Amino acid sequence: MVFTIGGIRTMSGIRETRSGSRRRARAFECTEVAEYTGLWGWDVTPGAPGTAGRCSCGRTGCAAPGTHPLGRDEIPAGSTLGEVNAAWSRVPGATVLLPVGRSFDVIDVAEPAGSRALVRLERMGLPVGPVLATPAGRAHFFVAPGASAELPELLYRMGWDDADLDLHALGPGTHIAAPPSRVAGLGPVRWLRPPSLDTAAGPPQARLLLGTLAYICHRSAAR
Repeated sequence: MVFTIGGIRTMSGIRETRSGSRRRARAFECTEVAEYTGLWGWDVTPGAPGTAGRCSCGRTGCAAPGTHPLGRDEIPAGSTLGEVNAAWSRVPGATVLLPVGRSFDVIDVAEPAGSRALVRLERMGLPVGPVLATPAGRAHFFVAPGASAELPELLYRMGWDDADLDLHALGPGTHIAAPPSRVAGLGPVRWLRPPSLDTAAGPPQARLLLGTLAYICHRSAAR
């Protein structure tokens, strides 16, 4: 109950309000995680939270504050909302991480180039999977697993192997933060193109997107 004395909310009321806000935030996180595991069929890894560029892991100069696993625990694909609630209650404040190299690999480009490429790809009618935007200014295009190993050969075949492109592939052993995570005080992760039933289960082959992504990255660097 919130008590007010002379129009001023008491500390008891403030604590209850904050507690209620935390519960709502946690419920929202659990719903999002359950959607990833139950609807999209992705594993989820709790990530070490961070604030103002500092990571909760305690390592000086941590290279990935808020974007590396908190431990070895994982919430597997297929987990229900109840199972997610039970697991997430053990890792308060964790960020939501998706392991790369299982259901998808990632093509990583600068967000401005990624946004322009996304518009062009959609206009061309090419298949596009989920696309994330990070608070560090990167765009992550979800593509079929194996892209990280194939990228050098694909760029060579397309004639982009000698170009200085701000384009990289992320594969097995890496994790990316997903909404509703906020990364180390930098801001929220958000979807540029959210997942759907078809794109989550079967993201496109990297070769279908790579020509457009490489061209836009090259044009962006030339400006």
